[in-house]
Amino acid sequence: MQVGVVFPQIELGSDRGAVRAYAEAVDELGYRHLLAYDHVVGADPAVHQGWSGPYSISDPFHEPLVLFAYLAGFTDLELVSGIIIAPQRQTVLLAKQAAEVDVLSGGRLRLGIGLGWNRVEYEALGMEFSNRASRIVEQVALLRALWTTDSVTFEGRFHTVRGAGILPLPVQRPIPIWFGGTAPAALARIGRIADGWFPLVRFGADLERALEVVQSSAASAGRGPIPFEGRVSVGADLDRVARHLEGWRSVGATHVSLDTMRQGFTSVDQHITALRAAAPVALEGSTS
Repeated sequence: MQVGVVFPQIELGSDRGAVRAYAEAVDELGYRHLLAYDHVVGADPAVHQGWSGPYSISDPFHEPLVLFAYLAGFTDLELVSGIIIAPQRQTVLLAKQAAEVDVLSGGRLRLGIGLGWNRVEYEALGMEFSNRASRIVEQVALLRALWTTDSVTFEGRFHTVRGAGILPLPVQRPIPIWFGGTAPAALARIGRIADGWFPLVRFGADLERALEVVQSSAASAGRGPIPFEGRVSVGADLDRVARHLEGWRSVGATHVSLDTMRQGFTSVDQHITALRAAAPVALEGSTS
Protein backbone atom coordinates (compact mmCIF):
# COMPACT_ATOMS: atom_id res chain seq x y z
CA MET A 1 0.00 0.00 0.00
CA GLN A 2 1.47 3.34 -1.10
CA VAL A 3 1.29 6.05 1.56
CA GLY A 4 1.18 9.78 0.83
CA VAL A 5 -0.21 12.98 2.31
CA VAL A 6 -3.03 15.47 1.81
CA PHE A 7 -1.66 18.95 1.18
CA PRO A 8 -3.06 21.15 4.01
CA GLN A 9 -3.86 24.05 1.72
CA ILE A 10 -6.46 25.80 3.84
CA GLU A 11 -3.90 26.11 6.66
CA LEU A 12 -0.74 26.97 4.70
CA GLY A 13 -2.38 29.72 2.66
CA SER A 14 -0.16 31.90 0.46
CA ASP A 15 3.13 31.32 2.26
CA ARG A 16 5.36 30.04 -0.55
CA GLY A 17 8.11 29.12 1.89
CA ALA A 18 5.70 27.00 3.91
CA VAL A 19 4.50 25.23 0.76
CA ARG A 20 8.04 24.34 -0.20
CA ALA A 21 9.09 23.36 3.32
CA TYR A 22 6.07 21.07 3.65
CA ALA A 23 6.63 19.33 0.30
CA GLU A 24 10.35 18.86 0.86
CA ALA A 25 9.74 17.47 4.34
CA VAL A 26 7.18 14.87 3.32
CA ASP A 27 9.39 13.81 0.41
CA GLU A 28 12.40 13.40 2.71
CA LEU A 29 10.32 11.46 5.26
CA GLY A 30 9.53 8.84 2.62
CA TYR A 31 5.91 9.61 1.79
CA ARG A 32 5.29 8.79 -1.86
CA HIS A 33 2.59 11.19 -3.04
CA LEU A 34 0.99 14.54 -2.33
CA LEU A 35 -2.74 14.99 -2.90
CA ALA A 36 -4.33 18.43 -3.37
CA TYR A 37 -7.97 19.51 -3.56
CA ASP A 38 -9.45 21.87 -6.16
CA HIS A 39 -11.68 24.92 -5.89
CA VAL A 40 -11.23 27.83 -8.28
CA VAL A 41 -13.47 30.25 -6.37
CA GLY A 42 -15.20 30.23 -3.02
CA ALA A 43 -18.73 31.39 -2.35
CA ASP A 44 -19.43 34.41 -0.16
CA PRO A 45 -21.98 33.40 2.54
CA ALA A 46 -23.00 37.05 2.90
CA VAL A 47 -24.25 36.94 -0.69
CA HIS A 48 -25.45 33.33 -0.81
CA GLN A 49 -27.80 33.21 2.15
CA GLY A 50 -28.04 29.84 3.87
CA TRP A 51 -24.68 28.71 2.46
CA SER A 52 -23.86 25.25 3.83
CA GLY A 53 -20.85 24.14 1.79
CA PRO A 54 -17.71 22.93 3.60
CA TYR A 55 -15.64 25.71 2.02
CA SER A 56 -16.28 29.39 1.40
CA ILE A 57 -14.57 32.54 0.19
CA SER A 58 -12.48 32.46 3.40
CA ASP A 59 -10.70 29.20 2.55
CA PRO A 60 -7.51 29.44 0.43
CA PHE A 61 -7.04 26.93 -2.39
CA HIS A 62 -3.95 26.64 -4.54
CA GLU A 63 -4.70 25.72 -8.16
CA PRO A 64 -3.56 22.07 -8.26
CA LEU A 65 -1.88 21.88 -11.65
CA VAL A 66 0.05 25.12 -11.16
CA LEU A 67 1.03 23.92 -7.68
CA PHE A 68 2.18 20.58 -9.11
CA ALA A 69 4.34 22.26 -11.76
CA TYR A 70 6.08 24.10 -8.91
CA LEU A 71 6.51 20.99 -6.75
CA ALA A 72 7.77 18.92 -9.69
CA GLY A 73 10.94 21.00 -9.74
CA PHE A 74 12.21 20.00 -6.30
CA THR A 75 10.46 16.81 -5.13
CA ASP A 76 10.15 13.22 -6.33
CA LEU A 77 6.56 12.94 -5.10
CA GLU A 78 3.73 11.57 -7.18
CA LEU A 79 1.37 14.52 -7.70
CA VAL A 80 -2.30 13.69 -7.21
CA SER A 81 -5.38 15.85 -7.70
CA GLY A 82 -8.06 14.66 -5.36
CA ILE A 83 -10.09 15.94 -7.13
CA ILE A 84 -10.09 18.46 -9.98
CA ILE A 85 -13.66 19.39 -10.89
CA ALA A 86 -13.36 18.51 -14.56
CA PRO A 87 -16.79 19.55 -15.94
CA GLN A 88 -16.28 23.16 -14.91
CA ARG A 89 -13.05 23.29 -16.94
CA GLN A 90 -12.40 23.33 -20.69
CA THR A 91 -11.42 19.78 -21.56
CA VAL A 92 -8.74 20.49 -24.16
CA LEU A 93 -7.08 23.05 -21.89
CA LEU A 94 -7.21 20.58 -18.99
CA ALA A 95 -5.56 17.96 -21.23
CA LYS A 96 -2.81 20.41 -22.15
CA GLN A 97 -2.15 21.52 -18.58
CA ALA A 98 -2.12 17.96 -17.26
CA ALA A 99 0.24 16.85 -20.03
CA GLU A 100 2.60 19.71 -19.17
CA VAL A 101 2.69 18.72 -15.48
CA ASP A 102 3.32 15.11 -16.48
CA VAL A 103 6.22 16.16 -18.71
CA LEU A 104 7.79 18.48 -16.13
CA SER A 105 7.47 15.86 -13.39
CA GLY A 106 8.78 12.99 -15.49
CA GLY A 107 5.47 11.11 -15.47
CA ARG A 108 4.41 11.63 -11.87
CA LEU A 109 0.86 12.97 -12.31
CA ARG A 110 -2.23 11.07 -11.20
CA LEU A 111 -5.27 13.07 -12.31
CA GLY A 112 -8.20 12.68 -9.95
CA ILE A 113 -11.40 14.22 -11.30
CA GLY A 114 -14.99 14.52 -10.17
CA LEU A 115 -18.28 16.37 -10.60
CA GLY A 116 -18.13 18.80 -7.69
CA TRP A 117 -21.06 20.17 -5.74
CA ASN A 118 -20.73 23.96 -5.91
CA ARG A 119 -23.21 25.64 -8.28
CA VAL A 120 -21.67 29.04 -7.49
CA GLU A 121 -18.33 27.89 -8.86
CA TYR A 122 -19.85 26.45 -12.04
CA GLU A 123 -21.70 29.70 -12.65
CA ALA A 124 -18.54 31.77 -12.13
CA LEU A 125 -16.67 29.63 -14.66
CA GLY A 126 -19.48 29.79 -17.23
CA MET A 127 -20.25 26.06 -17.16
CA GLU A 128 -23.56 24.23 -16.88
CA PHE A 129 -24.11 22.42 -13.57
CA SER A 130 -27.02 20.14 -14.48
CA ASN A 131 -25.34 18.07 -17.21
CA ARG A 132 -21.97 17.62 -15.53
CA ALA A 133 -22.28 13.83 -15.17
CA SER A 134 -22.82 13.34 -18.89
CA ARG A 135 -20.01 15.72 -19.74
CA ILE A 136 -17.43 14.06 -17.51
CA VAL A 137 -17.83 10.72 -19.33
CA GLU A 138 -17.18 12.44 -22.66
CA GLN A 139 -14.29 14.38 -21.11
CA VAL A 140 -12.52 11.16 -20.11
CA ALA A 141 -12.67 9.84 -23.66
CA LEU A 142 -11.37 13.10 -25.11
CA LEU A 143 -8.61 13.48 -22.51
CA ARG A 144 -7.29 10.01 -23.26
CA ALA A 145 -7.42 10.63 -27.00
CA LEU A 146 -5.51 13.91 -26.68
CA TRP A 147 -2.84 12.27 -24.49
CA THR A 148 -2.20 9.36 -26.84
CA THR A 149 -2.79 10.62 -30.40
CA ASP A 150 -0.92 13.22 -32.44
CA SER A 151 -3.99 14.38 -34.38
CA VAL A 152 -7.43 14.00 -32.80
CA THR A 153 -10.81 14.21 -34.47
CA PHE A 154 -13.59 13.90 -31.92
CA GLU A 155 -17.32 14.52 -32.41
CA GLY A 156 -19.33 14.31 -29.21
CA ARG A 157 -22.38 15.82 -27.62
CA PHE A 158 -20.35 18.49 -25.83
CA HIS A 159 -17.01 18.58 -27.66
CA THR A 160 -15.87 18.98 -31.24
CA VAL A 161 -12.20 18.62 -32.14
CA ARG A 162 -11.17 18.40 -35.80
CA GLY A 163 -7.64 17.37 -36.67
CA ALA A 164 -5.94 18.92 -33.64
CA GLY A 165 -3.46 17.73 -31.04
CA ILE A 166 -1.40 18.79 -28.07
CA LEU A 167 2.40 18.76 -28.00
CA PRO A 168 4.34 17.78 -26.02
CA LEU A 169 2.39 14.65 -25.25
CA PRO A 170 2.62 13.43 -21.64
CA VAL A 171 5.14 10.87 -20.45
CA GLN A 172 2.26 8.63 -19.36
CA ARG A 173 0.05 7.81 -22.33
CA PRO A 174 -2.55 8.10 -21.04
CA ILE A 175 -2.23 9.81 -17.66
CA PRO A 176 -4.11 7.77 -15.01
CA ILE A 177 -7.58 9.17 -14.32
CA TRP A 178 -9.01 8.52 -10.86
CA PHE A 179 -12.53 9.46 -9.79
CA GLY A 180 -14.18 10.71 -6.66
CA GLY A 181 -17.84 10.03 -6.00
CA THR A 182 -20.12 7.99 -3.78
CA ALA A 183 -23.57 8.07 -5.44
CA PRO A 184 -24.67 4.74 -6.98
CA ALA A 185 -24.47 6.12 -10.53
CA ALA A 186 -21.01 7.51 -9.83
CA LEU A 187 -19.80 4.18 -8.43
CA ALA A 188 -20.98 2.32 -11.52
CA ARG A 189 -19.32 4.92 -13.76
CA ILE A 190 -16.06 4.52 -11.82
CA GLY A 191 -16.09 0.79 -12.47
CA ARG A 192 -16.66 1.33 -16.19
CA ILE A 193 -14.14 4.04 -17.01
CA ALA A 194 -11.88 5.11 -14.11
CA ASP A 195 -8.32 4.00 -13.44
CA GLY A 196 -8.85 4.37 -9.68
CA TRP A 197 -11.20 5.65 -6.99
CA PHE A 198 -11.10 7.89 -3.92
CA PRO A 199 -13.74 6.32 -1.64
CA LEU A 200 -14.78 8.92 0.90
CA VAL A 201 -16.94 6.27 2.54
CA ARG A 202 -16.86 5.03 6.14
CA PHE A 203 -15.48 1.63 7.03
CA GLY A 204 -18.12 -1.05 7.39
CA ALA A 205 -21.23 -1.84 5.43
CA ASP A 206 -21.24 1.43 3.44
CA LEU A 207 -17.72 0.84 2.13
CA GLU A 208 -18.42 -2.82 1.43
CA ARG A 209 -21.50 -1.94 -0.62
CA ALA A 210 -19.67 0.78 -2.53
CA LEU A 211 -16.74 -1.51 -3.33
CA GLU A 212 -19.14 -4.16 -4.56
CA VAL A 213 -20.76 -1.72 -6.99
CA VAL A 214 -17.41 -0.43 -8.28
CA GLN A 215 -15.80 -3.83 -8.74
CA SER A 216 -18.88 -5.55 -10.18
CA SER A 217 -19.27 -2.69 -12.67
CA ALA A 218 -15.61 -3.09 -13.63
CA ALA A 219 -16.04 -6.83 -14.09
CA SER A 220 -19.14 -6.30 -16.25
CA ALA A 221 -17.08 -3.97 -18.45
CA GLY A 222 -14.38 -6.63 -18.82
CA ARG A 223 -11.94 -4.76 -16.58
CA GLY A 224 -9.84 -5.87 -13.65
CA PRO A 225 -10.21 -4.66 -10.05
CA ILE A 226 -10.14 -0.89 -9.63
CA PRO A 227 -7.40 0.46 -7.31
CA PHE A 228 -8.60 2.75 -4.54
CA GLU A 229 -7.14 5.17 -2.01
CA GLY A 230 -8.15 5.63 1.60
CA ARG A 231 -7.68 8.66 3.81
CA VAL A 232 -6.60 8.82 7.45
CA SER A 233 -6.77 11.90 9.68
CA VAL A 234 -3.57 12.45 11.67
CA GLY A 235 -3.61 14.17 15.04
CA ALA A 236 -2.08 13.22 18.35
CA ASP A 237 -3.56 9.69 18.55
CA LEU A 238 -1.11 7.50 16.65
CA ASP A 239 -2.84 4.31 17.77
CA ARG A 240 -5.90 5.51 15.89
CA VAL A 241 -3.76 6.20 12.82
CA ALA A 242 -2.35 2.67 12.99
CA ARG A 243 -5.84 1.15 13.30
CA HIS A 244 -7.20 3.10 10.34
CA LEU A 245 -4.19 2.28 8.19
CA GLU A 246 -4.66 -1.39 8.96
CA GLY A 247 -8.35 -1.03 8.18
CA TRP A 248 -7.63 0.31 4.70
CA ARG A 249 -5.00 -2.35 4.15
CA SER A 250 -7.43 -5.08 5.19
CA VAL A 251 -10.04 -4.03 2.60
CA GLY A 252 -7.47 -3.99 -0.20
CA ALA A 253 -6.66 -0.29 -0.59
CA THR A 254 -3.71 0.25 -2.90
CA HIS A 255 -3.01 3.78 -1.63
CA VAL A 256 -3.72 5.88 1.45
CA SER A 257 -3.20 9.56 2.26
CA LEU A 258 -2.55 11.00 5.70
CA ASP A 259 -4.51 14.20 6.34
CA THR A 260 -3.38 16.73 8.97
CA MET A 261 -5.95 19.43 8.13
CA ARG A 262 -8.48 20.53 10.73
CA GLN A 263 -6.46 18.99 13.57
CA GLY A 264 -5.67 22.29 15.28
CA PHE A 265 -2.24 22.78 13.70
CA THR A 266 -1.41 26.45 13.16
CA SER A 267 1.97 26.27 11.44
CA VAL A 268 3.71 24.27 8.75
CA ASP A 269 6.12 22.97 11.40
CA GLN A 270 3.24 21.42 13.33
CA HIS A 271 1.95 19.65 10.21
CA ILE A 272 5.43 18.31 9.49
CA THR A 273 5.93 17.23 13.12
CA ALA A 274 2.67 15.26 13.02
CA LEU A 275 3.67 13.50 9.80
CA ARG A 276 7.15 12.78 11.17
CA ALA A 277 5.61 11.18 14.26
CA ALA A 278 3.25 9.11 12.09
CA ALA A 279 5.93 8.00 9.61
CA PRO A 280 7.19 4.91 11.53
CA VAL A 281 3.62 3.62 11.76
CA ALA A 282 2.49 4.69 8.30
CA LEU A 283 5.48 3.79 6.18
CA GLU A 284 6.31 0.38 7.64
CA GLY A 285 5.63 -2.10 4.87
CA SER A 286 4.45 0.58 2.45
CA THR A 287 5.33 0.38 -1.25
CA SER A 288 7.13 2.94 -3.36
